Amino acid sequence: MRVLACPASLKGVLTAVDAAAALGRGARCVPGVEVDELPVADGGEGTLEVLALARGGAWHGAEVHDAFGRPRRARWLEVDDGRAVVEAAEAIPLDPRRLDPFAASSRGLGELVAAVGRPRELLVCLGGTANVDGGAGFLEVVQELPAPTRVACDVRSPLVDAARVFAAQKGAASADVEVLEARLLALPELAPCASLPGSGAAGGLGAALASLGAELVAGAELVLAEIGFDPRGFDLVVTGEGVVDRTTGEGKAPGEVARRCAEAGARCVVFGGRVTAPVEGAETYELSGDPARAAADLVDLGERLARSLAA
Repeated sequence: MRVLACPASLKGVLTAVDAAAALGRGARCVPGVEVDELPVADGGEGTLEVLALARGGAWHGAEVHDAFGRPRRARWLEVDDGRAVVEAAEAIPLDPRRLDPFAASSRGLGELVAAVGRPRELLVCLGGTANVDGGAGFLEVVQELPAPTRVACDVRSPLVDAARVFAAQKGAASADVEVLEARLLALPELAPCASLPGSGAAGGLGAALASLGAELVAGAELVLAEIGFDPRGFDLVVTGEGVVDRTTGEGKAPGEVARRCAEAGARCVVFGGRVTAPVEGAETYELSGDPARAAADLVDLGERLARSLAA
């Protein structure tokens, strides 16, 4: 019996790599069960690590500033085919200890892009950031992209949703959302790109990059293609993330895994530390919700699911 453990990260709790290892540890407790670990991502936190694990490459570092101007060292990846890969969450991550959508700037991502030089191609991974500035800070640093650029967006939402749907998780009160929305829609350079799928990713950074000529693509689809995801031949595929909600099925990596499993006729389980909406076409499991127990929860889940196969 074969199990594929392919979780995304549990933001701020477990990396996708660690989550896959915990699931695998549990499933291997059951005799006769083989486990492949293939961590997944969608452009958000941990995408660089997932791509590096599957594709290899050379790590580099750059001195940047986070969303609130504090010095920070951010990594980027040089893949052996000449591409440079940067992750917005490396530079301007969402930090629950400081949430201020009016003050948070995307400038640090611009500094990171400026640090990569002139690669053959640039891949920018968007998601998991603190900003809702429509990429205004980024555009202060980068007026021209250094290479043909694709942007892996963790959501396919238009620009307006950067405030309407996602600003609350970045610290916006109900009364703030309309103000942030108006601020985004008042940026004239973004107007031609405002309706593009993915333009609302990472606080509107999708629109900012598109305004410079970048191609916006679905992050989960791109990453799954890069790492060679294929559910065929597995008796069970296990994926998940920290919070499973309606956005999980709208471009997040676990939702794309579930969709591909349904197409292939493979059994799929989606877990969440917290679950507010199930994922269509998959079995959904809610963990304890206690960050301190996350790894143990996944070991238990892996063993429980493997035993259900062996029964």
